[in-house]
Amino acid sequence: MSMNGEYLRLTTEELARALENPEWAWEFADEVQEREDEEEPAPAEARCFSTFQTWNLLDFLLRRASFPVDVVHGEEPIPDADDWGYGPPQYLTADRVRLAADRLDELTYDALIRGVDHTELATAGVYPRIWDSPTSLEWARDTLASLTEFFRAAASADHAVLVWLD
Repeated sequence: MSMNGEYLRLTTEELARALENPEWAWEFADEVQEREDEEEPAPAEARCFSTFQTWNLLDFLLRRASFPVDVVHGEEPIPDADDWGYGPPQYLTADRVRLAADRLDELTYDALIRGVDHTELATAGVYPRIWDSPTSLEWARDTLASLTEFFRAAASADHAVLVWLD
């Protein structure tokens, strides 16, 4: 079993409902994920998105770059939410999603990995432990591009984003 970073776009009304009823949010996330697993929409059209196991590498790189929004873990807790895998979900408001999207649009993966040595990832204990060569830094390049598309679409729709690890 692996740890995966998961995202769900929420309208203002859906976020309000999730904050009042975290069980509803869990069921809604599961329903949307199931539907999209079959449909496989592009990140810009998807309501759900996964960074799969690259979440910790992205977290390491974005923190190192002083990224202004915690797009990997979220920033606000869902009150009284149960554990969704590796802790309860958190969310980003539509304003924070917009800021994240703007900054992700400005960011290149090359700039993000510039000056990073793969051994730093091993020393930091970045999950999963696959940092045996310099090429391992390339692992999240496509994921960051897709995450950027997902956030840009969420920002354009004025959506909040629910974030969790499972």
